[in-house]
Amino acid sequence: MPVKYLHTMVRVKDLEKTMTFFNLLGLREIRRRDDEGGRFSLIFMAAEGDEDCPVELTYNWDGDDALPDDSRHFGHLAYSVPNIYEMCQHLMDNGVTINRPPRDGNMAFVRSPDNISIELLQDGDALAPAEPWKSMENTGHW
Repeated sequence: MPVKYLHTMVRVKDLEKTMTFFNLLGLREIRRRDDEGGRFSLIFMAAEGDEDCPVELTYNWDGDDALPDDSRHFGHLAYSVPNIYEMCQHLMDNGVTINRPPRDGNMAFVRSPDNISIELLQDGDALAPAEPWKSMENTGHW
């Protein structure tokens, strides 16, 4: 089942300082999403010619008291899949727990054996919500 690498997410405490640092490395902002309701910003930065492999800087507007604890910075790896329901079923059939089921037909989270959080995103438009995913509860942390 094909997957495509999307990004790596890290949490940041001081957005401007972090963006300046990544600018110094040669990365530039390629897209941004500010979420008023969730009170966070997602800033994607990439090197010239490497826009398909960005780093996602996640900035919580109200702060994050756990930062700069090293174990708190890393967020997740993200991959797109052609059919999120088929991928999640394939993973479940092979003993993987779906921590955040794709209730919306668009996004799911699983964990590697080493507890690394992996985000799976539906390639293209979200699929129509369907059972058993629509009713499935979260399991553990994601």
